[in-house]
Amino acid sequence: MSEPVFVFGSNLAGRHGAGAALWARKHRGAVYGRGEGMHGNSYAIPTKDAMLRTLHADEISLHVQRFIRFATERQDLTFQLTPIGCGLAGYKPEQIAPMFRGSPANVMMPPEFVAVLAAHPAQRNEE
Repeated sequence: MSEPVFVFGSNLAGRHGAGAALWARKHRGAVYGRGEGMHGNSYAIPTKDAMLRTLHADEISLHVQRFIRFATERQDLTFQLTPIGCGLAGYKPEQIAPMFRGSPANVMMPPEFVAVLAAHPAQRNEE
């Protein structure tokens, strides 16, 4: 079985220069200049804009929903989600984890998100 797809927070400019984004570029095929979507064995979810300013939570949520649709369509893959938005973007897990409610079972949540979602287990629908 292959390694899971590494899901990380990025910026819309695709400048994968720090944190999980840099790791994804060095180790999982993230493409510099591509700020969203699957590249190599990684998937970028934007949490910052092209000028490296943190996106509003509503904007991040739209990118998360796009990822969830992709993961739902790609049941042949497993996705290893990092705590996106909770590092350089400055959000707390309590603000981001709920965006992932309804994620399919092939999305492996980070412990920080599992803890938040466990507080409301009926609100996460495994499909």
